[in-house]
Amino acid sequence: MNEAMIKEALEGEFPSATIDVQLDGSHCQVTVVSDVFEGLRPVARQQRVYAPLGEFIRSGALHAVNIIAKTP
Repeated sequence: MNEAMIKEALEGEFPSATIDVQLDGSHCQVTVVSDVFEGLRPVARQQRVYAPLGEFIRSGALHAVNIIAKTP
Protein backbone atom coordinates (compact mmCIF):
# COMPACT_ATOMS: atom_id res chain seq x y z
CA MET A 1 0.00 0.00 0.00
CA ASN A 2 1.19 3.51 -0.82
CA GLU A 3 -0.14 7.07 -0.91
CA ALA A 4 -1.27 6.73 -4.53
CA MET A 5 -3.46 3.71 -3.69
CA ILE A 6 -5.14 5.55 -0.83
CA LYS A 7 -5.66 8.66 -2.95
CA GLU A 8 -7.15 6.56 -5.76
CA ALA A 9 -9.63 4.96 -3.35
CA LEU A 10 -10.67 8.40 -2.09
CA GLU A 11 -10.96 9.86 -5.60
CA GLY A 12 -13.49 7.14 -6.40
CA GLU A 13 -15.70 8.46 -3.60
CA PHE A 14 -14.87 12.15 -4.03
CA PRO A 15 -14.13 12.66 -7.75
CA SER A 16 -14.09 16.47 -7.74
CA ALA A 17 -12.37 16.92 -4.36
CA THR A 18 -8.93 18.18 -3.48
CA ILE A 19 -7.23 15.27 -1.74
CA ASP A 20 -3.91 15.12 0.07
CA VAL A 21 -2.51 11.91 1.55
CA GLN A 22 0.59 11.57 3.70
CA LEU A 23 1.60 8.09 4.76
CA ASP A 24 4.05 7.16 7.49
CA GLY A 25 4.11 3.39 7.81
CA SER A 26 0.61 2.34 8.85
CA HIS A 27 -0.34 5.87 9.95
CA CYS A 28 -2.04 8.16 7.48
CA GLN A 29 -2.97 11.85 7.35
CA VAL A 30 -5.81 12.52 4.90
CA THR A 31 -7.19 15.91 3.90
CA VAL A 32 -10.28 16.01 1.70
CA VAL A 33 -11.83 19.29 0.58
CA SER A 34 -15.19 18.71 -1.10
CA ASP A 35 -18.64 20.24 -1.55
CA VAL A 36 -20.22 16.93 -0.49
CA PHE A 37 -19.42 17.79 3.14
CA GLU A 38 -21.71 20.84 3.06
CA GLY A 39 -24.17 20.60 5.95
CA LEU A 40 -22.63 17.43 7.41
CA ARG A 41 -21.46 17.21 11.00
CA PRO A 42 -17.78 16.38 11.59
CA VAL A 43 -18.51 12.74 12.49
CA ALA A 44 -20.53 12.24 9.30
CA ARG A 45 -17.70 13.78 7.27
CA GLN A 46 -15.19 11.39 8.81
CA GLN A 47 -17.48 8.42 8.16
CA ARG A 48 -17.68 9.37 4.48
CA VAL A 49 -13.87 9.42 4.29
CA TYR A 50 -13.41 6.18 6.25
CA ALA A 51 -15.81 4.25 3.98
CA PRO A 52 -13.50 3.90 0.93
CA LEU A 53 -10.55 3.14 3.23
CA GLY A 54 -12.27 0.17 4.88
CA GLU A 55 -10.33 -2.43 2.92
CA PHE A 56 -7.00 -0.94 4.01
CA ILE A 57 -8.11 -0.72 7.63
CA ARG A 58 -9.53 -4.26 7.78
CA SER A 59 -6.36 -5.71 6.27
CA GLY A 60 -4.23 -3.92 8.86
CA ALA A 61 -2.34 -1.96 6.19
CA LEU A 62 -3.69 1.21 7.83
CA HIS A 63 -3.66 1.34 11.58
CA ALA A 64 -4.34 5.00 12.29
CA VAL A 65 -6.02 7.56 10.06
CA ASN A 66 -6.14 11.25 10.89
CA ILE A 67 -8.83 12.96 8.81
CA ILE A 68 -9.39 16.59 7.91
CA ALA A 69 -12.64 16.83 5.93
CA LYS A 70 -13.82 20.29 4.99
CA THR A 71 -15.71 22.31 2.43
CA PRO A 72 -13.95 24.69 -0.01
